[in-house]
Amino acid sequence: MLKSFYIKFAANNIKRNTQAYIPYILTCIGAVMMFYNMCFLSNTEDIGHLSDSQALRSILRFGAGVIGIFSVIFIFYVNSFLIKRRKKELGLFNILGMEKRHIASIMFFETVIIGLICIASGILSGIILSKLMTLLLFKIVSFKVVFGFEISPSSILVTTLLFSGIFILNLIYNIFSVHLSKPIELLKASNVGEKEPKTKWLLTIIGIVCLGIGYYIALTTEKPLAAMNIFFVAVILVMIATYCLFTAGSIAFLKTLRKNKNYYYKPNHFIWISNMIYRMKQNAVGLANICILSTAVIVVLSTTISLYIGVEDILKTRYPQEIIITSDNINLENVKKVDNTIMQQLKKFNIVPKNMVKYKYLELALIQDKTHFRIKKQNFFDKNSAIAFVVPLEDYNNIEKKVIKLSDNEVLLYTSNVNISENIINFNGFKLSIKKRLTSNSLTNSLTPAISCFWIIVKDIETMKKIFCSLNSNKNDMVQFSYYYAFDFDGNKDNLMDICTALKNSLNKIVNDATIEVREMAREGFYSIYGGLLFIGLFLGLLFIMATVLIIYYKQIEEGFDDRHRYEILQKVGMTRLEIKKSIQSQILATFFLPLFSAIVHIAFAFKIIVKMLQVFNLTNIPLYALCTSAVILVFAIFYTGVYALTAKTYYKIVS
Repeated sequence: MLKSFYIKFAANNIKRNTQAYIPYILTCIGAVMMFYNMCFLSNTEDIGHLSDSQALRSILRFGAGVIGIFSVIFIFYVNSFLIKRRKKELGLFNILGMEKRHIASIMFFETVIIGLICIASGILSGIILSKLMTLLLFKIVSFKVVFGFEISPSSILVTTLLFSGIFILNLIYNIFSVHLSKPIELLKASNVGEKEPKTKWLLTIIGIVCLGIGYYIALTTEKPLAAMNIFFVAVILVMIATYCLFTAGSIAFLKTLRKNKNYYYKPNHFIWISNMIYRMKQNAVGLANICILSTAVIVVLSTTISLYIGVEDILKTRYPQEIIITSDNINLENVKKVDNTIMQQLKKFNIVPKNMVKYKYLELALIQDKTHFRIKKQNFFDKNSAIAFVVPLEDYNNIEKKVIKLSDNEVLLYTSNVNISENIINFNGFKLSIKKRLTSNSLTNSLTPAISCFWIIVKDIETMKKIFCSLNSNKNDMVQFSYYYAFDFDGNKDNLMDICTALKNSLNKIVNDATIEVREMAREGFYSIYGGLLFIGLFLGLLFIMATVLIIYYKQIEEGFDDRHRYEILQKVGMTRLEIKKSIQSQILATFFLPLFSAIVHIAFAFKIIVKMLQVFNLTNIPLYALCTSAVILVFAIFYTGVYALTAKTYYKIVS
């Protein structure tokens, strides 16, 4: 009997608080559905038909992990909004004679009801939409659709366990927060924060310093691999700065405005500044969260969309020619044999090569100290590490169709992510003079955008040997070169596998380690990886948007109930409804568009370092990324404005 009473009481509580619970339940259902689908896709047999299925599965598992972690944090965070709003109601139950153990029982059944609705509806929706998600993923990765329907028991189990754990965590937090509070504290919980917050200059300074360091890192990082390592340090610093400046910096700024008498003593400004100072302690964390989520939405969507749209550019950057053949440890005699063998095999398949690029080169892993270079002996990443490609002038002239002449100690130089300021290069004591710095280079390969490297065109093979010997202590080492042979061709590309097999078999008779790379054969794998990243980006973008909308919605409700009594007092002391409405509009506009503005500023400062990171993925089309970023910001700003307009109506209704 008592159990059924608790269940009915819990159900009625949920019905009475639909304004707060419906958005929460819908968001939880969405999170459950997204997590299930990501787990399902990472395990489904359909993906096994892809050539690079393991890489795609790894990306999808990573996405599932991110969604799971974010769901834990976000649902717990939103739950704190709900329990704070209901503390007054729960305190009233306690005063009217209900013991805290009875309240705990009611909260238990509320959690069970909401949990069952969210988990069951989310998994059911996920199962219904799973095939649609599979079709969408296959469409993105440009793979032929596989028919059939599949349900993943393991995904259902993992999803159920994760979200059950989240709801249990919320229940424990709710019970303890009520148990540790006195009835009078519960009744007055919504008024906590009315005391004017102190100006925390130390926290403000910390925020400014962290923001400055984060922005400095983003603006001064030049090397793509260094950007990958230090980007998350900059992100953490900017996140710390965002929280510090929204919580402490905003209050310091408002109090500075209050000291300006000419500005402060106007009806609209007076009410807005006074109200914001008293409420910013509670608002600041929510606004900082909105700012960080907005930044995450823009970054995730802009990068994944630009990577996917630019996949053809990425392929051409990674594979400058359609077929690339490289051989290591080859001597001059075998170079001619390799040339003849390749031409013989191409004739068998009636292939006429074009845009041919072939050259001998010496690849050196070095440590740079200004213009001095020494051999890199350790196999770890060093911020001063660089790769040098040394090419004889004869091969360079053949490729560029030029007749350039060099003396014994003169070189041509082309750099990528390396700064060589002087006109002398010192290889462990062997000095070379830079005759000319090249602005373009047909020799560049797929490594160039991502790593710090430079190309040196030397007079002849003998100069290459001198460089090698100066960098290696053993002068008796016989220099062995690498050989690059690449070309495009027209015609039928259906028998590429046969061409590669024939080339590989014939070249293995001359050299032991010939590598053949074909752009067309890599296309499916690239679409699989970058399509998977786009799919993850869309999912995470949608999840972050849901979180942003929910935070804005609850913030409007919370502010509405907190401000209603204040505006009633203002009406009684003589302010008109129009003046009050103008004050409300200025307050909401300032608070809710400040996170969007801050997010755009973060993106602007992060643009350079993100461009550097995209070079690691072989995306060098900066205008494409700039266009995608601008488009995402515009669409998100329109969406954000729409959400603001809708939630502001709820605020006005409550206040009125």
